[in-house]
Amino acid sequence: MSDYMDNKWSWIEGSHEMRTGLLDTLTDADLRFNPGGQNMTLGALCRAVGEVEHAYLQSLKTFKTDFSYRHKDTAVENSVTLLKAWYQAMDGEMKSILSAFSDDDFKKSIERASGYQMPVEVQLDVYTQALLIFFGKAIIYFKAMNKPLPPSIQEYID
Repeated sequence: MSDYMDNKWSWIEGSHEMRTGLLDTLTDADLRFNPGGQNMTLGALCRAVGEVEHAYLQSLKTFKTDFSYRHKDTAVENSVTLLKAWYQAMDGEMKSILSAFSDDDFKKSIERASGYQMPVEVQLDVYTQALLIFFGKAIIYFKAMNKPLPPSIQEYID
């Protein structure tokens, strides 16, 4: 097993578990909540973070980052069950890919759209940061809905 999986994978896995915990507290009706103005619904925000995960997952396969993917079925943003299944499939695939990587694979470069390149390990740090940004946004929605935060998010982020 690689050093990354031994020492850092738990950060991503823990973030994935917090995201699942967040979904566990939501209903399909909650996903339709919009705080007003030009903001997206909570479900659209959840779909967007899935699209971000998709981009990072694909970057582990192609060594290029492309954020142009959009989930073909917009119904995913209105269903907790569909979101959970989608996330779970990507989470499992990410773990499987990374478990097969050697320490040298984590040093390989992934190209960003700007042409900038970063090692796989740094790319995964940036992905973790994207998840934390998502949680920050989700907290705003939860507070606007007067909905209690899941304990893991309350303890680590809020």
